[in-house]
Amino acid sequence: MTITRRHLLISSAAAAAAAVLVSRASAAAPPLAKKETYKVGFAQTESNNPWRLAQTASMQAEAEKRGWQLVYTDAAGSAAKQVADVNSMIAQGVDLIFLAPREEKPLIPAIMAAKGANIPVILLDRNVDQTLATAGEDYVTFIGSNFIEEGQRIAEWLVANANGKTTIIELEGTTGSSPANDRKKGFDDVIAQHPEFKIVASQTGDFARDKGRQVAETLLQAHPDANVIYAHNDEMAIGAIAAVEAAGKVAGTDVLILSIDGGKEAVQLVVDGKIAAVVECNPRFGPKAFDTAVAYANGETIPALILNPDQFYDASNAAELLSTAY
Repeated sequence: MTITRRHLLISSAAAAAAAVLVSRASAAAPPLAKKETYKVGFAQTESNNPWRLAQTASMQAEAEKRGWQLVYTDAAGSAAKQVADVNSMIAQGVDLIFLAPREEKPLIPAIMAAKGANIPVILLDRNVDQTLATAGEDYVTFIGSNFIEEGQRIAEWLVANANGKTTIIELEGTTGSSPANDRKKGFDDVIAQHPEFKIVASQTGDFARDKGRQVAETLLQAHPDANVIYAHNDEMAIGAIAAVEAAGKVAGTDVLILSIDGGKEAVQLVVDGKIAAVVECNPRFGPKAFDTAVAYANGETIPALILNPDQFYDASNAAELLSTAY
């Protein structure tokens, strides 16, 4: 029989479906054999901002330090490509996959395919939909920050330090991603408890500097009375500063800018008075990620959630801590 592209697609779909069925039938995440060295995959979501570059550098440095082979891919902001990247790692026979899932739902098939191939997965910095995949069963664990708490912390700072600035524009992260969902929930829930504050607009800037600038410009035109901009990450916050200045206003004086991530550029802007406060989201995953893989291979019980400690920067400490920011 001649093998056509259609036959290949059908076979691939059948294999993927079979892998999901196998993974559903198994109650535990795949084991990791104890070895001197490993071939591991790191499926990065994108590399268009300092946070992602710092995370990738940390993972690459740790692999080199330990003498592990690291298969690195960059999904360039595409969930579909990231699924394909994971499938490629499976085909290459990696021992374990570190995955930073771009979105909560689209990466579920990739996790299930890895499980079906008996390859354990450790999630980094972004989680997946917990109704569709479970830590300890479908993947080993999630290592990251408490995104809800990040949103809560920045909202609590605002409530305590607003000085009459209560009209808020919110710049959301990538739609469907766990940090965008949770940073919004944490912030919005706190603000809802204080009726003097009002979120007048909330729109995605996709975690990108220029898109954050464009969205902030549009929302400031629609809501010229807004005097607070809460951005889900530094890149959008920096874009928002440009939008505020383009509107003839002074960032940090006329409009308070609030952010999450804590990169050096943003912390410097806190020192400069243009950003009011930043909650750090620690990107240095390498040591903890690789330590967790070793502990898993050694048969240790791995918790479903491993949190990274996060710093908080405002005018009281930004200058002192600037040198420690990524």
